[in-house]
Amino acid sequence: MTTNFEQSINRRSSDSVKWNRYDQDVLPLWVADMDFLSPPAVIDALRDRLNHGLFGYSYPQDSTKETVSKWLERRHGWVVSPDEILLFPGVVPAFNVATRAFTNPGDSVLIQTPAYHPFFDLAANSNVKISNQSLRADRNGKYEIDFGDFREHILPHTRIFMLCNPQNPTGRVFLEEELTCLAEACLECNVIICSDEIHCDLVYQPNRHTPIASLSEEIAQSTITLISPSKTFNLAGLKSSVVIIKNPLLREAFIANARGYTGSVNILGEVALNAAYSQCDIWLEDLLNYLEVNRQTLYMFVKDELPGVSMSHPEGTYLGWLDFTNTDIDCPSAFLLEKARVALNSGDWFGDDYAKFARINFGCQSSILGTALDRIKSAMISP
Repeated sequence: MTTNFEQSINRRSSDSVKWNRYDQDVLPLWVADMDFLSPPAVIDALRDRLNHGLFGYSYPQDSTKETVSKWLERRHGWVVSPDEILLFPGVVPAFNVATRAFTNPGDSVLIQTPAYHPFFDLAANSNVKISNQSLRADRNGKYEIDFGDFREHILPHTRIFMLCNPQNPTGRVFLEEELTCLAEACLECNVIICSDEIHCDLVYQPNRHTPIASLSEEIAQSTITLISPSKTFNLAGLKSSVVIIKNPLLREAFIANARGYTGSVNILGEVALNAAYSQCDIWLEDLLNYLEVNRQTLYMFVKDELPGVSMSHPEGTYLGWLDFTNTDIDCPSAFLLEKARVALNSGDWFGDDYAKFARINFGCQSSILGTALDRIKSAMISP
């Protein structure tokens, strides 16, 4: 490993949301934000651009779209033309624009729960209804799709299916056959797929990410795919993401609905995106190796040291989904914040049925993770 992910950085003086929301004695393992320095190649590229000293209006560069295209083919075997790529300042704004573009008030958007909370916000943001289809954990804690139930949740007025793959918060990386079943159901019902694939580069062997739009040209023509370097390379504050729309009619409708509400990626965000996707393959492999150790540490600790708590083994992301259903703890995040001084995401942020769950971020130094886990264990066994 050529990168030192053990290096500890003081983030409390950097306006970090993650580190400054709670008191200084709290270990924050909540928001999906890693505690690692971004790749040196990205930092160098930003430094070079800063040294230029001028930051006026700019056009998105064709070379950046070509870089994204090469990354997608190199990492995921998906051939995308640069003309099918839009640079955009965030995945959340992108799926809100997609909802505005392809629904009318009162239409339905289908999501799978537990779900990333901003999916629920679409109801108020675009005056639509949310149809929830629950993923179901098998006896090993692996979350599966009930395809019959999925079809039942496609209502006559459902216009968009919001897919999240790799799935946040469960860490599932859906198989090609699972994605095919989802896509076929959507095609039959004329439902557009908006696929949030922001964690697509954070997948552990032997799992493999499959962009749903790569399955067939027919599926691609009904799909809007959203990716970003923000999670992979720890660049969330630079607001840079990518929207991939192969269907020119969908693409033009998306652009028209974004006009006047949000612009493209800012200069530094584009510089970082370009450097990340063109120069950081080795850094990413090092990151995945480090996260794999943390993933296994967390999984085995929960299994062996936290009676009554279970955890789905994440196939992707740096997030763990902890199930406290078989404990007497009613609100795990509040309990652990008070008793262990560890901040996790509350389960009900991901849906009303998940109050006895919590999400933990293991994208941190192994020493921080170990301390947090020891605190959690002590809090749970204390009288």
